[in-house]
Amino acid sequence: MTTSLRVFLTILIALFATAEQSVYPIDGYEETGINRLLRLQRIVNGEIDAPKPPPGAQKSITDIRLHLTDARGDSLSGLPEPDPQLQKSVRDIFPTLDESYSITLLDITPGRTIKYAQLKEKRGYQPGSVGKLAVLAALFNELDTVFPNSFAKKQELLRTKKVMAGSWGGYDEHEIPVYDPETGTFENRRVKESDVFSLYEWTDHMLSVSNNGAASVVWRESILMRVYGKEYPQLTEEEANRYFKTTPKKELSKIAMAIVNEPLREIGIGNEEWRLGRLFTSGASQIIPPSGGSIGTPLGLMKFLIAIEKGEFVDEKSSLEMKRLMYMTDRRIRYAASPALTDAAVYFKSGSLYKCQQEEGFKCGKYMGNVYNYMNSVSIVEQPDGRVYLVCLMSNVLKKNSASDHFTLASRIDKLIKSNS
Repeated sequence: MTTSLRVFLTILIALFATAEQSVYPIDGYEETGINRLLRLQRIVNGEIDAPKPPPGAQKSITDIRLHLTDARGDSLSGLPEPDPQLQKSVRDIFPTLDESYSITLLDITPGRTIKYAQLKEKRGYQPGSVGKLAVLAALFNELDTVFPNSFAKKQELLRTKKVMAGSWGGYDEHEIPVYDPETGTFENRRVKESDVFSLYEWTDHMLSVSNNGAASVVWRESILMRVYGKEYPQLTEEEANRYFKTTPKKELSKIAMAIVNEPLREIGIGNEEWRLGRLFTSGASQIIPPSGGSIGTPLGLMKFLIAIEKGEFVDEKSSLEMKRLMYMTDRRIRYAASPALTDAAVYFKSGSLYKCQQEEGFKCGKYMGNVYNYMNSVSIVEQPDGRVYLVCLMSNVLKKNSASDHFTLASRIDKLIKSNS
């Protein structure tokens, strides 16, 4: 073997090795500038000694795609009639569980007939943090008012526009990962009013760790995009603050609720199927009063997931980017933590809300409310064997943390999707 051939083969082998190690965090950092993803890249590469993401979280960004942009999606102008076999299998899961459990399940595995099942699909719940998906939709809807003809410019704005939390981001116990690429320092902590992140990072904080302050900040910026349009990229912090101080609260509330709810109506989600009526932090709610209340149903949430897979939020590129932002590369919890999903790509959002009151013989705990105790899980699951299915699971089991039940249900649902092939 000549020296030149040996060098060529060495380079080729190195390139293949790099490709095999290339996971979504690596691709994601290059495209978004989200520092959390750079840290995960360095963990996967062995530069940082920390637990690696599960196999299912190591999908390449180029492998993430939409599954219903073709004729199969066209057939889903509305939800199909429940498949008798799948419907029976779903009903068989729930008799021993609390009666509040509600679900919609859609198998869209390529090469198979689409199958649907449902249980109490129209029952309304407080959506909790699942509502942050509506904020995600609002963001991409309003980005289109700023740069209607260029997805590249939308991404550039998300990556380069830096905004401060202010009072919108405070009073939230959900910690965010803060990583400094230059010093290598890392900490999980609460949002500070002085925090400055890019729009991409605020959106990631909103979804990956479900930070309420981040959700209020993203909602705020979506309002400013609606108001200022093409002038938004040059908008200063002082100008933005002046707008919120001088605009009547009633007008602010009307604009805010329209921004998050209009995109849902446009894809056929009814007002009683899913709506938001309150920002996610007390600081933000003091600036923009709540209006209309919040509600979610498994039916409305399933319509949302289908719309993403069909590429109906603005356009296919925007819908795909929304799906990428839902891809779980951080710690998996509740439904997504099931061992049955370890090797699966999971696009996920969980939400909970609970309230306690004094009751003899009962001690309140986290996620154990006796007044209400909502826990909701929304998932797109892609298994290595080719199975693809969508799940919207909602519950209101009083006095009990239902995380373990959601965890167990994920395994049982994955098994029945496999057996109903």
